Amino acid sequence: METDAMSKTDTTSEATRTDGDRGETRVWMVERTYSEDSPNILVVVYATPDGVRALRKEWAFNRYGNSPGPEVTAAREVPTARLSAVDDAETRERYRTEAERMQQRHDPDDPV
Repeated sequence: METDAMSKTDTTSEATRTDGDRGETRVWMVERTYSEDSPNILVVVYATPDGVRALRKEWAFNRYGNSPGPEVTAAREVPTARLSAVDDAETRERYRTEAERMQQRHDPDDPV
């Protein structure tokens, strides 16, 4: 992941931060739960700082055996094309608030 010189509290232009050459967008972890269907599936949602777009990732822990599994970080750079629109206004606001909190408390590469 590319490092970023921005401080934890500097949110200037984060809502629209993309890398045009690679078509990537920085998203912040806004939700972490376990699947309702299976307690062995971790569901993590990353969203843009404005809460408008999100990426849902699922990891099946039984797949990793005795290894610790995937590392969940405060933020990720993901292909912009993989982001989905967040249609619900309440969910967008919750994601925006949580993304802002994550930016203030964590560097993008911090494990959370």
